[in-house]
Amino acid sequence: MKDKIFVDTNILIYAHDLDAGPRHDIAASAVEELWENENGVMSTQVLQEFYVNVTRKINKPLSRARPRGIIENYLSWHIEVNEPDTVLHASEIEERHLLSFWDALIIAAACRAKVDKILTEDLNYGQKIEGILIENPFARQTKQD
Repeated sequence: MKDKIFVDTNILIYAHDLDAGPRHDIAASAVEELWENENGVMSTQVLQEFYVNVTRKINKPLSRARPRGIIENYLSWHIEVNEPDTVLHASEIEERHLLSFWDALIIAAACRAKVDKILTEDLNYGQKIEGILIENPFARQTKQD
């Protein structure tokens, strides 16, 4: 059985932002591999943040219809819905690990989905939080060079 891997918002944004340079290539490759292996996981928070960022905050924002189509495609992945108990768990993770609430909510959703790894650039590469390995695909690429 393949490891389930949670994708954080920043990875998803880079994967679809053609102007993100090398980060686009690395993120797109990581996401493509998850499509091929059918082991990608994300949460409603990731989809929401993705939509807002690619329509408003990247250098060349996408039309609103484009990210809706992208999100629709990702609905075939395991999408973890942040329920009230996930929010409470996130508040505990935030306190225990001294993280931002939003990062803690990503971890809480990943815990609920029982993933092995989170792909993100926001947390410490190689760290384990709540038993989940944090992997930064950009750091991984740098270490291989």
